[in-house]
Amino acid sequence: MDRVKGKVALVTGAASGIGRASAQLLAREGAIVVASDVQVDAGRDCAAKIKQEGGDAIFLLHDTASEEAWISVIAEIKQRFGRLDVLVNNAGIAIATLVTEMSLADWRRQQSINLDGVFLGVKHALPLMRASGGGSIINMSSLAGLKGAAGLAGYCATKGGVRLFTKAVALECAAARDHVRVNSVHPGIIETPIWNAISEGMSGQSAALTSKPGANAPDLDALSMVSVPVGVKGFPEDIAAGVLFLASDESHYMTGTELVIDGGLSTR
Repeated sequence: MDRVKGKVALVTGAASGIGRASAQLLAREGAIVVASDVQVDAGRDCAAKIKQEGGDAIFLLHDTASEEAWISVIAEIKQRFGRLDVLVNNAGIAIATLVTEMSLADWRRQQSINLDGVFLGVKHALPLMRASGGGSIINMSSLAGLKGAAGLAGYCATKGGVRLFTKAVALECAAARDHVRVNSVHPGIIETPIWNAISEGMSGQSAALTSKPGANAPDLDALSMVSVPVGVKGFPEDIAAGVLFLASDESHYMTGTELVIDGGLSTR
């Protein structure tokens, strides 16, 4: 297949979950993939698996909260490939706690990765993307960027920020006539490794995300049966399919919009 053949795509947080599935699908559809993450072994494995399947990929160590790291990664892409066509700002964390119990350090840590990282990616990728003749920026938000959730105030703040930041940058790019499209993706309940660090939501609410290891993960099948209109959870590949569509020329007339992939959960 060749829906993104010849395009150079940077996928952050590509070591696992949605990022990994997106990197693999983009590669299968012909993209040259730069898989970046702070998890070195898993990130290298992602790139290796792509190569084993006949695709083209490299891995770069990348702390998305660091501006210096972004400058280095974009410079490496420019030096190796001379262009950038797709940016998938996927890296993120989730911390669940009541707002009165959240530390300022945790608030800032989540903000630095989930929102600052997206800002830095757009800021430093745009010049190369514009020099390449345009492209597609895909910012990973969440259902939590559309609806509030008890115990996830900090996470919702970051993902809601990603949503409106995306719209504003889309308008800037449109005004510049630079042929860069900017859209956000909003997953619902998806089977990813992040759920291995789940704790029960506060105040009788349903399961909420946490960054603390060792907590019991919820039964996503049972949770989805109760809360998702279609009755089942989603998988990273479901989100990757949306990422591929936005990365491809098939979505050439889409910018500043939200691609919601949640089994209908946002309709409730």
